[in-house]
Amino acid sequence: MVRAGPGMNALSPPSDRLRSWIADHLDPLDDGAGVAGVRPRSDYDLTPGGWSAAPDEPLKPAAVLIGLVEREEGYSVLLTRRSDTLRRHTGQVALPGGRQDPGETPWQTALRESHEEIGLERHFVSLAGLSTPYQTGTGYLITPVVGFVTPGFSLVPNPHEVADIFETPFGFLMDPKNYEEHERELPNGERRRFYAMTHAERLIWGATAGILRALYDRLYGAAVA
Repeated sequence: MVRAGPGMNALSPPSDRLRSWIADHLDPLDDGAGVAGVRPRSDYDLTPGGWSAAPDEPLKPAAVLIGLVEREEGYSVLLTRRSDTLRRHTGQVALPGGRQDPGETPWQTALRESHEEIGLERHFVSLAGLSTPYQTGTGYLITPVVGFVTPGFSLVPNPHEVADIFETPFGFLMDPKNYEEHERELPNGERRRFYAMTHAERLIWGATAGILRALYDRLYGAAVA
């Protein structure tokens, strides 16, 4: 059972109280210091003992934007479907974001990548804070940056990176009943378990689902019975 936060009703419009409540559960924007002592979530969490694909080299910093769009019916989250021409993660559902350039903060990366990938202008985004970092099996340490997105924007997918842009209700993504544990066999014969959920015939899985589940745990986890 989940105890809802202030105004946490998928059918109700977002409120200032809900915005403040969400922001209060995030780490502050302080050049990453707010997440330095936080144990990252990872692709290995659902596979006891991990799996041998875990990288030995230092993790590469990256960031994604969890963009909460303020719709009349409630918040929705901006998501993309990756281009079919990419070398990795072809066609998968993703949050806008990418690798962090030297000298960038995580939120600068998330905003830059969101503009490059989907054309989201910076002035539409009000940054709220940082969610739990996430380690991927491909060697990235992703910092999720949460921001409130004011409607009125016009999005254009970068065809080299993004095939489609869509929104998924925040209430759906914050409902633990919608998360399933799937299993897939790796090329070396090992088996990997991961979170997955389906909304409007779109499968959200892997790191994207793991990052969103970590946000749910941060906001509501203590209230789960």
